[in-house]
Amino acid sequence: MQVQEKLICLIGQSRKLQLYYMTLLLRYVKGKLPQNKPSTIGVEFATKNVELKNGGGIVKAQIWDTAGQERYKAITSAHYRRAVGALVVYDVTKEDTFVNARRWMEELRASAEPDCVICLVGNQVDRVELNAALRQVPIDKAQKFANEQGLKFKETSALTNANVTDVFDDLLHFIYDVKQRQEQNDPNNDQSKFKKLQDPNSIEKKGKCC
Repeated sequence: MQVQEKLICLIGQSRKLQLYYMTLLLRYVKGKLPQNKPSTIGVEFATKNVELKNGGGIVKAQIWDTAGQERYKAITSAHYRRAVGALVVYDVTKEDTFVNARRWMEELRASAEPDCVICLVGNQVDRVELNAALRQVPIDKAQKFANEQGLKFKETSALTNANVTDVFDDLLHFIYDVKQRQEQNDPNNDQSKFKKLQDPNSIEKKGKCC
């Protein structure tokens, strides 16, 4: 079975401002949190093979955690251009990280392809489950922003693993669905040509003989 490779960018607040930020990347790929704070040259990289449930076969997800660091903007912009999907991550207990999500969106869309599938992710919900007063970004506010921007939306916890697998796997399924629709609508695609021939509206009606 052929394995397709898909590049996904994980975008979020700079690590130096996230004292207790748990990386979704390592939780998703390895199923556990890192014991030590990882060093990075601008991005962290990991891969995971995922079998799509919608008939898409096996996909090798190449996931780059860019962490939104300004000094590596040139590096991250290069990854944006190749990405077919992205998770824009903010901390539900820090309003400024949500505010910055708009800037990350602008940078991503300025470099990525128009069909790049983007999901807005509110992380660290485990903290607000223990103490609701810590929440600075209401769910309805984040959902409204996602709707306005045409984004998928989900809240997660890298600490408890809540929704972590779902948010990545769902993104891969969305990407597959987008690519399938594009192929079906591509006039140069054999499947699209067959569909067009079967469509009675596409058959030219012959004129009657005088």
